[in-house]
Amino acid sequence: MERELRVVDDVAEAGLDLFLAARPRTIVLSGGSTPKALYERLADIEYPWREVECFFGDERCVPRTHEHSNLRMATEAFLMKVRARVYAIDGSMCDAADYERVLRRRFDDEPRFDLAWYGLGPDGHTASLFPGRSEVEATERWAVRVPEAGQPPWVPRVTMTVPVLSGASMGVFLVEGRDKREALAKLMEGEDIPAARVAPDRLVVLADRDAAAE
Repeated sequence: MERELRVVDDVAEAGLDLFLAARPRTIVLSGGSTPKALYERLADIEYPWREVECFFGDERCVPRTHEHSNLRMATEAFLMKVRARVYAIDGSMCDAADYERVLRRRFDDEPRFDLAWYGLGPDGHTASLFPGRSEVEATERWAVRVPEAGQPPWVPRVTMTVPVLSGASMGVFLVEGRDKREALAKLMEGEDIPAARVAPDRLVVLADRDAAAE
């Protein structure tokens, strides 16, 4: 699999352009701070949102009203403004088996998404798959509980596994900031970090100039 790197001035705008070109109907949303600006722009476009299904790559084990909730961020920036169908992870329950059942009911034998947004942590993690953790090696499960996070906030997580995150026609990493430089270099070289294990049919990395300077 080839990793296509695009160094851009505005990651959110470049992400919007990719979205409009792909015209996806099934989407995996990323949490954290980086995708918020993209979600806000998606909320402003004319699109057949009633045909769209949104899934979450991971969630922090906090109530949906909590400041660290990925669902809260995505809802306020995007989902409350469109009519897409949302398959959320219940952070309060922190039940990976329940989310796996949701995914298997929807996709039967194999998860397939039109588009997946991925984040990249300074340590090379994506979703809630952290370096050195056993969850990275899970291949039979579709979703797993992560009892100990490798980065703040220090709360347990539920995350899709590598095979499920890889089940996308197009996957897009959104990368911003100087603190991502080392992780971005490892990703592009295919080094053994969790993010580099994700293998959609087509992978595009959108990085700002701070992240891609080296």
